[in-house]
Amino acid sequence: MVLRDQMRRALPEAMRARDKVAVSALRATLAALDNAEAVPVEAGALRGQAIEEAAVGVGATEVERRVLGESDVERIVREEVDERLRAARQVEGTAHAERLRGEAEVLVRFLGSGGESGFRAS
Repeated sequence: MVLRDQMRRALPEAMRARDKVAVSALRATLAALDNAEAVPVEAGALRGQAIEEAAVGVGATEVERRVLGESDVERIVREEVDERLRAARQVEGTAHAERLRGEAEVLVRFLGSGGESGFRAS
């Protein structure tokens, strides 16, 4: 099972278990993955177009999203872990630092889960 699917399946489990740390980590990481799939808008496409030339109608401005490979997903999840650990070091000694480390721990379990859910209620 791919990493992203494991995380999507674990999110409702974490919500049922009322595990705020896991829910926060999973939501943020899934959002980061969705953002990474977005296609960049070219700067020139936003200027210099007359309103009568603008695309109209349902789906007129839709484009295919990027497809992330499993290695891309793993890289993004690792970046999310690193980001949380860096932030925890910056606020060392606070409750927020502990929460950030907890979120990083949740994500690390997915990286090393090898096919199991990765979520464990705390």
